[in-house]
Amino acid sequence: MSELEPRLRQRLEALRAEYAKGQQTLQELESQITSVRATLLRISGAVQVLQEALGDEPEQPPQWPTS
Repeated sequence: MSELEPRLRQRLEALRAEYAKGQQTLQELESQITSVRATLLRISGAVQVLQEALGDEPEQPPQWPTS
């Protein structure tokens, strides 16, 4: 197994690095989701205020996926 061991260790390190990069990407995307949801909430509130000011029928805001 001495010939195979260096290749296995190299592959293990590559997979660990890829996994860490994937975790970082996931955290960044989750942060973006939070930011976009907050922006949509502010826009929705502004739309509601303007609709009420104009006497328009308020629309139901879209439901966001929970996952």
